[in-house]
Amino acid sequence: MNNRNLLNAWLLACSAAMLSACATTGQGPALSQASVSPYRDAIELSGRLYVNYEKGGQPDTITGAFTWSQSAAAVDLALLSPVGQTVAKIRVTPESATLTQAGRAPRAAGDIDSLSAQTLGWSLPVSGLRDWLQGYATGAGGTRFAASPANNTVTTPDGWRLTFVSWHNEAAAHPAPKRIDAQRDATASAGALALRIVVDPQS
Repeated sequence: MNNRNLLNAWLLACSAAMLSACATTGQGPALSQASVSPYRDAIELSGRLYVNYEKGGQPDTITGAFTWSQSAAAVDLALLSPVGQTVAKIRVTPESATLTQAGRAPRAAGDIDSLSAQTLGWSLPVSGLRDWLQGYATGAGGTRFAASPANNTVTTPDGWRLTFVSWHNEAAAHPAPKRIDAQRDATASAGALALRIVVDPQS
C-alpha cells in the first residue's frame, strides 16, 4: 500500500472513531435529554387562563389572567378579568380553602375543588397545579412524572389528561412549561372541563 492509500485509510479510521465517540457520549444539546428544573416548594408565577366548562348542561367559556404565589404551607391565587380587574382571590392550605369575590363575604370549605365548583361554576385543581406549573404530575399508578419537550403527555389517576404544549427556553437543559392543556371528561357530579394555561416568562 502506498503512502497516499495509507493516509486515506488512516483518515477513514479516525473519522469512524470520532463518530463512534460522539454517538457514545451524546455530545451537544438534545431535546430528548432536557428535563424540567428540580421541584420547588416556593414559586411565584403569572399568566393567562382559558376555561371551557359545562354549566347547567350548556357549554361556557371564561378567559382571563392569574397570579400564583406558592409556598410549602399555602397557595395564594388571584383570578383576573381580561382588563386586569380581580375576579376572585383564593387561598388554599392543607386544612382549608377560602375564596373571596369583590363585594361578597369570603367563603370557606375543606377543599378548593368543591368550593370553586360551587362559587365559580367550575372546579379549579389547585393541588394538581402545584405540580403542573413546574412540569410535574402524578402519573398512572402514582408514579412521579417529569415532563420534557420529548415526553409531554400524561394522564393523572383522577382523570386529567395533560399536554405540555410549549416551553420557555425549549433547547435549554431545564426548559420551563409555557403552555399546558388539561382536560377532564364529565363525571356523575361535574361536567367536562378543559383548561389552557399560558405561563408568563419568569424573571
